[in-house]
Amino acid sequence: MKKSDKKSEIIAVGTDLISVNGFNATGIEAVLRQAGVPKGSFYHYFRNKEEFGMAVIDNFAAQYDEKLDSFFNDHTVPPLERIRNYFEHSLAHMSEKQFTKGCLIGNLGQELADQNERFRERLATIFSSWKKRFGSCLQEAQERGEFPVTLEPDVVADFILAGWEGAILRSKVNKSPEPIRNFVDTLFVTILRTV
Repeated sequence: MKKSDKKSEIIAVGTDLISVNGFNATGIEAVLRQAGVPKGSFYHYFRNKEEFGMAVIDNFAAQYDEKLDSFFNDHTVPPLERIRNYFEHSLAHMSEKQFTKGCLIGNLGQELADQNERFRERLATIFSSWKKRFGSCLQEAQERGEFPVTLEPDVVADFILAGWEGAILRSKVNKSPEPIRNFVDTLFVTILRTV
C-alpha cells in the first residue's frame, strides 16, 4: 500500500474512533492497531497527535462539504426545501447510527475549544463555512419571495446552525430523534415557513 493510502487509512480510522470516543480519549495505539500500522510508525506520517487531529478535522470537513454541497447547491430544488432535505437526510443517517456519533465538528468544538487554540480556530472556520451555506440558501429564498425581507439571512443562518448543533447534541444524549424532529418541525412552521 502506498504511503498516502496508509496515511488516509489512519485518518479514516481516527475519524471513526474520535467520533465515538472523543479526541483526548482516542489513543494513537488504538488507531494504529485498527489501521494495521505497526506501532511506532505514527510519526512517519504525523509529527504529533495535534497534527493528526488537524488532519482528521480537515478530512472530515472536506467530506462533509461535499455532502452539504449536494444539498445546498442543488438549484433544481427550492432553497428552503434544500435546507429541509439536508436536515431530513441527516436525521435519517443519525437514526441509522442510533445517535452514537453526533457531529464530529460539534463534538470536537465542545471538547477542544478551551484546550487548543489551533483546533478552536479551525473548528470556528468550519462552522463559519457551514453558516454561509445556510445564509446563501436563505438569501436566495428571500430573492424568490419565499423568506421574509425583514429577516437578515446571515443572522438567521447563525441561529439555525446553533439550534441544529444543539438538537444533534440532545438527540445524542437522549438516544432519540425527538430533539432533532422538534427542532426541524418548529423551524419550518415558524421562521422558515414559506411566505
